[in-house]
Amino acid sequence: MVRKLEWKEVGISNGPSFLSPGCVSSKDCDLLFTSGCVGNAPGTGEYPEDVESQARNAMENMRKVLEAASTNFDRVLKALLFVSDPSYVSSVNKVYQEYFPGKPSRSCIVVSFPDPKLKFEMECVAEIPAN
Repeated sequence: MVRKLEWKEVGISNGPSFLSPGCVSSKDCDLLFTSGCVGNAPGTGEYPEDVESQARNAMENMRKVLEAASTNFDRVLKALLFVSDPSYVSSVNKVYQEYFPGKPSRSCIVVSFPDPKLKFEMECVAEIPAN
């Protein structure tokens, strides 16, 4: 099972409440390293105009990847988020908190995507529990 580090363990009294500074996996599990999931609509492949919808679609796409590997969002150790504009971070944070109540460690990076329709991408590392 994942053990989440608390902010006080790293000497910070009041870190961001929506994430953990780190997660430690047990030696009795395998790890899943995902490729990036983007916010295209699962049925059509189209990209919604707004970043919140793209983030939600990407989370649902990631859910399918996690489930195919016999794991879930509760077992994510690290999430890496990419946004195409810094103004999108608050919208992405809102969606992120819905899918990651366990608050894994996380990074969010502003990037330039090759496709201008793309506003959000994510990848993660998750533990796969031993059977």
